[in-house]
Amino acid sequence: MSSTDLAGGFPPARDFCVINLGCKVNRTESDTIAAALLACGGRRTSREDADLIVVNTCIVTGEAEKKTRKAVRGALRANARAAVVVTGCAVAIDAASWELLDPRVRAIPRAELLGAVSALDSRDLLRLGDAFRTRVNIKVQDGCDHACTYCIVRRARGRASSAPFRQVCDEVAAYSARGAGEVVLAGIDLGSYRSDGKGLAALLDALREICARQAPPGDRPCRIRISSIEPRSVDADLIALLAESDGAVCRHLHLPLQSGSSRVLAQMGRPYDAGFYRKLVGQLYRRVPSLSLSTDIICGFPGETDADFEETCTVAREARFSKIHGFPYSPREGTPAAARTDQVSPARKAERTARLLALGERLREEDRQRRRGTTELVLIEPVSGLTESYHEIPWKGDFRVGDLVPLALP
Repeated sequence: MSSTDLAGGFPPARDFCVINLGCKVNRTESDTIAAALLACGGRRTSREDADLIVVNTCIVTGEAEKKTRKAVRGALRANARAAVVVTGCAVAIDAASWELLDPRVRAIPRAELLGAVSALDSRDLLRLGDAFRTRVNIKVQDGCDHACTYCIVRRARGRASSAPFRQVCDEVAAYSARGAGEVVLAGIDLGSYRSDGKGLAALLDALREICARQAPPGDRPCRIRISSIEPRSVDADLIALLAESDGAVCRHLHLPLQSGSSRVLAQMGRPYDAGFYRKLVGQLYRRVPSLSLSTDIICGFPGETDADFEETCTVAREARFSKIHGFPYSPREGTPAAARTDQVSPARKAERTARLLALGERLREEDRQRRRGTTELVLIEPVSGLTESYHEIPWKGDFRVGDLVPLALP
């Protein structure tokens, strides 16, 4: 099988396995690839039994790149006959090196691979049973116009672009009509969404109305969740929507901090300082008292001192994060930060990351305790329920997977 064969149209009745690595945007793209293969007669199976293994890659950090290489090599070892297609950010940066791993590997750029499925109507993807119906990720934005000094994603995904407004509305309407309980809007820089003169808040408001109209009598409408948004993109319209939509737009934001030190933020090329972030968080909590805030934080950026790290921990406590995704800084070749001579030692980065993750666990438990006994709409999933505030809780009762049910938080 050549890359041309695959990109030109998915072959029918092929046993396949899609391995996803990385962010929610990657997850959305992997789901689209899997759905297209199913729609063309393919059968989802394990990597050991597959004829085709697709690995959707991530290289945002050094650890992510290691996991990517491990996934590709693992697929080759687990199955001696399958064609292995590598796609995603790793291919955008260096396609040739992946095909050198083995003659069975084909590196296919993301746009080329997704172009093969773009003609499939969303309703075709919905005729696939329950695999995509409970909580659905939809990519509405891609790429980034920022220039953070540590980040390689801009090179991998290119300039910011947005999905057409009407296309997004139609896709959400289709999933809502099929019984999805939650739709997650995903993007690399989601707050930069612009289409037909409409920004993210206008899109969310339109989607909320669509879901409300489609809900059968007595059923709760499908809710909308924002996957991640940059601090500078949180405007008054978005805050008002969170405050006034009564959970139709989840009162949860993933708001990347990256560092609580204004000095480090400036060297990262982030377009805000710690004071701006603190002020924004305060404004959010005043307007939306039940808000849940999660975040990303980098430990050990070049030149970060112990005092800088302590400032980060202070901001994290003040922000009362419900979840912290903390990770050590990883030099990415070709970025300005990687060329700096004041790199923090691996041991110091590891120590700070461990401390931050421990703090994150404490803050998450404190957030759960604050919510204990309160009632939130919980999305019923097969193993557990997902609260509006993005906690997983056990559930009991005669509920259907995909239902939104008001439950008291334990």
